[in-house]
Amino acid sequence: MSPPVDPVTSNPDQPKEADAVIVGGGIIGVSTAYFLAKRGLKVVLCEKGRIGGEQSSRNWGYCRQQGRDPGELPLIIESLRIWRGLEKEIDDEVGFRQAGVAYLAKTDEDLSTYEQWVEHAKPYQLDTRLLSPEETEKIAPGGGGKWKGALYTQSDGRAEPSKAAPAIARAVQRLGGTVLTDCAVRGFDTEAGRISAVITEKGQIKTQALVVAGGAWSRLFLRRHGIDLPQQTVVSNVLRTKPHEAGIETSVSGPNFSIRRRLDGGYTVAHGSASNYDLTPDSFRLMKAFWPAYQMEKKAIRFRFGQRFFEALGQTPDWKMDGETPFEKKRVWDPEPSKPILEEAIRNLKAAFPSFDGVAVAESWAGSIDVTPDAVPAISDVAEQPGLFVATGFSGHGFGIGPGAGRLMADLVAGGPTCVDPAPFRFSRFHDGTRIRPFSPT
Repeated sequence: MSPPVDPVTSNPDQPKEADAVIVGGGIIGVSTAYFLAKRGLKVVLCEKGRIGGEQSSRNWGYCRQQGRDPGELPLIIESLRIWRGLEKEIDDEVGFRQAGVAYLAKTDEDLSTYEQWVEHAKPYQLDTRLLSPEETEKIAPGGGGKWKGALYTQSDGRAEPSKAAPAIARAVQRLGGTVLTDCAVRGFDTEAGRISAVITEKGQIKTQALVVAGGAWSRLFLRRHGIDLPQQTVVSNVLRTKPHEAGIETSVSGPNFSIRRRLDGGYTVAHGSASNYDLTPDSFRLMKAFWPAYQMEKKAIRFRFGQRFFEALGQTPDWKMDGETPFEKKRVWDPEPSKPILEEAIRNLKAAFPSFDGVAVAESWAGSIDVTPDAVPAISDVAEQPGLFVATGFSGHGFGIGPGAGRLMADLVAGGPTCVDPAPFRFSRFHDGTRIRPFSPT
């Protein structure tokens, strides 16, 4: 089931030219469009379905600094700065609340792992710290004293995925930018080796800058033009409860459950330690690149083989620019949620916090997450194709970092100084011999 998303009314006409075209109407794409429009550039954002229709409305809603790859920390710090003032800046609701994020520690080993991450945070002067059992009970009451403590960042927050991307898209429109829904981008043309135009299902837009922020669709789109992005897709499962009073405002992750308080009075609930992975031809093409990540996450991955394999097999990157593409055949990727995983999550939550006994589930859904071999996104130009930029591969933590990533992408497209060092996010790292491994604090 697809979660409800605030609607965005498409601009009626597609412009014939633009300073930049953005592919993808998720949190990354709309944030990029917003910061480019703020600079006075003429931007066109093209979304094949609806704004925020895929993972940007299906995630947990965490806006967290803690637990990240150290290379991401400057960018997430910038993103949290943006989140805190975003509602006032765009005069629209995104649901941001600075309510903190806590990772519960059940064992001494958990505490040791969290202590090591605190050391990574110290150079950035984050307020991340380890809580005692008594302090943990105050921010996550009702645990019955079963926790050894927690990793806690008070300055972290949460926002509403169903509201955020649409609100930012509407801000783009108020700044004079164009937002087109039900408008798939089929590819691009070049002149003298540089991007010269983007071709959508509605026609051509002349431009010299194209930003691919297509989430789980980015690899397929780029393959059409001979660009090799090592990206896989995993499916995350989420549910929301009906309004419920449990006394927990902090976003909390514990053993095989994660929760976030919602504006509607309920909670978003996920497993946190289990995702579905559908085998596809890319599973074998990219096996070597993703092997270290698999070794690290193999306990959390639940393999499936079925319809998705044959669907992907048929999505060959040789479509014609004047014909229907895979992006038009599937306007919104809406995976079926895993009932067993969600039943585990709610069972584990109730065991940890009896105050959730009797909580009613309102609905459940799943989302397709775009993952890179090191779980760090690519926010970068693509050197072999002048005029092409990518902002993808956010590996399940793109929502919180989205506004910061959009600002960085806008800086790169505009060619000026960047808000943070873009080196950790360079696309070239996948092909220049850089040792690619996901971060682990242990």
